[in-house]
Amino acid sequence: MSDQKKKILFGTAYYDEYQPTPNLDHDIQLIHDAHMNVIRVGEGSWSHWEPEDGVFKLDWLQPVLDKAYKNGIHAIIGVPTFAIPQWLVRKYPEVALHDQNGNARFFGGREEHSLSHPVFKYYAKRVIEKIVHRYANHPAVIGWQLHNEPGLFINYSNDAFEGFKDHLRHKYETVEQLNKKWGLVYWSHELSTWDDLWKPEGNAQPQYDIEWRRYQASLTDELLQWQKETIKSIAPKDQFITVNIAMGRDACNEVGAGKSLDVASTDLYYQAQDGMRLPDPDVPKPAWFVGGPAQIALQADRSYAIKQQPYYVAETDGGPIGGAADNYPAYNGQLRQAAWQFISRGAEMIEYWQWQQLHFGTETYWGSILPHDRKPGRIYNEVAKLGKELDEAGAEVTSLKPDSDIAMLYSVDSRWALSYEPYLAQNATSDPHHSRNEDAFDHLMSAFYNGAFISGHQVHLVHDAQLVSSKTDEFLKDPVAFSKQNPVLVVAGIYITSDGLLDWLRKYAEAGGHLILGPRSTYADKLARARMETKPAKLDHLAKTSYQEFADLRHDISAVATDAMPLRQGSAATEWIDCLQTDGAEVLTTSDDPHYSQFPLITTSKAGQGLITMVGTVPNSALAASIFDYALSKNKWVAGHDTVTHSSAVNGNGERIHFLFNWNWQPVTINLPESCVPLGQSKPVESVKLNAWDVQILKSLDNKQ
Repeated sequence: MSDQKKKILFGTAYYDEYQPTPNLDHDIQLIHDAHMNVIRVGEGSWSHWEPEDGVFKLDWLQPVLDKAYKNGIHAIIGVPTFAIPQWLVRKYPEVALHDQNGNARFFGGREEHSLSHPVFKYYAKRVIEKIVHRYANHPAVIGWQLHNEPGLFINYSNDAFEGFKDHLRHKYETVEQLNKKWGLVYWSHELSTWDDLWKPEGNAQPQYDIEWRRYQASLTDELLQWQKETIKSIAPKDQFITVNIAMGRDACNEVGAGKSLDVASTDLYYQAQDGMRLPDPDVPKPAWFVGGPAQIALQADRSYAIKQQPYYVAETDGGPIGGAADNYPAYNGQLRQAAWQFISRGAEMIEYWQWQQLHFGTETYWGSILPHDRKPGRIYNEVAKLGKELDEAGAEVTSLKPDSDIAMLYSVDSRWALSYEPYLAQNATSDPHHSRNEDAFDHLMSAFYNGAFISGHQVHLVHDAQLVSSKTDEFLKDPVAFSKQNPVLVVAGIYITSDGLLDWLRKYAEAGGHLILGPRSTYADKLARARMETKPAKLDHLAKTSYQEFADLRHDISAVATDAMPLRQGSAATEWIDCLQTDGAEVLTTSDDPHYSQFPLITTSKAGQGLITMVGTVPNSALAASIFDYALSKNKWVAGHDTVTHSSAVNGNGERIHFLFNWNWQPVTINLPESCVPLGQSKPVESVKLNAWDVQILKSLDNKQ
């Protein structure tokens, strides 16, 4: 697609095979009328492609693709390997996925099978080859989606466990080496032979767990790689490979998965209605979806960070998300807000799941663009208006490189490690050694991200594995150059750090970067072993601050400002405190607690040409925003408007595009800090009015970037 003709891909997951009665002509006409230009098809229907072993029914998709092509609609075909047919289960029961209790998963949901089992791989490869040979040259097809939402379950099957033993044997070479590295003298766990390795179901050792999680992710990487190679060997070179990543899946490392893809796709679901409100979004706890505008932006930034390039949204709210008791359809304007928030952070496709609300099955009440009566209504009209707007915007909102003034480090390794040994337990147990919290890392990192968001700053998310090689400790990005492009770097919850990463962080600060170190960072090595150095490991001398003690907080502690760092009202320390001791660092924030007041909450110190600021607590949103008020100048776009946020990016033509969002019912008028013109218009404006749940898109009239 040429730059002149390029536009956002806009569409929906479309499954004609799910329709109780034929409706193809009517559906495709409505999709076309909604200015949609792409559909995703085929990925949930292996039993339809191959109803019996070796009996293939491949022609049913032809009318869908023909009708789409005739109406100018592209198609992405998904391979159906995430939901296996019943005949495969019956003939080969050994392919069943086993859970952590050693039980085979019962058939009746999805992903009941071991993705590493050779029987599955044989049949999966065969059906993929049949589908690709049949449709690779259809003119509607522009790309292929690999296995749907990979890494859903940890694989405790025997083939996975035996593969894990082989993996360890090749990595550590001898059991003596593994005994030493893992510290298995503890509790008499030393191995005499590789077959002494206990199964992961009974494991209580963090070194075992981190290697097991890495191995599980490698199985997902392997799955994606052979599926990609199978398709690429048949399909035309101009067709892309993607997979819809549901970030945070147990057995998926998003950076590793991204290496098999031409373009990364993600499934970005969020709580609508007052869950999108600013200030104080109303989000149920706990929830599997994200809530609040900050979290919508964070998921977008995580999506961009997978490959550090524009990405696709393969699934997002088309209606209420969840089951029969989760019916919270978006208010007018909210679908548009979410789409533009994704686009402002680099999305080049918005695809809704799904087109038609199902009349049967597990997801009967998962909302869609069309309701059960199959007639267009309010949601369809909202989507169609957005489609027209995207059509008119064209290439001006494609190839966007999001702006940022804060870099923030993400670490899948640390997410795994902190889920196993969390600083904050999700559920109290009778055995403190079995307290787990899968959300610990994301919760901690989000505390800092939320502060950046509400203070009006934009974040560039980067993975630790994109800075320093996880295998060799080689620098993948020059810390000196990175410090010039990213003058503020937040490292919070980065529990696992290699020596190479610690050296990189030191060089970043010494070169002039402002390194903000949050709790639970630099504490453990690559095997989740507590480091012997004074914390922050290898950075304490530069930070002129260190700690030995730390504590959980049962109640929030009010933060106390200093002349050097004013605080927003209500600023507080929450959940955790590092008992900081200064050795020449400037104290920025203290507390009024009778015990913890002896330990500053925040300190800062010169480090070479840069700064290291230590944050010894999990800040609430007010305290987190105060940190960025201190570190950066205030964003002029949103100053004084607590319901409004701003995002910006540079498009493929070198033009800066600004996005203003009002996450509230109350209209607001924004005076613009620079000369802009509304997108699609020619007359400059000095202010814009944002109605309830509104977005305004503006093009800067300053010189091209």
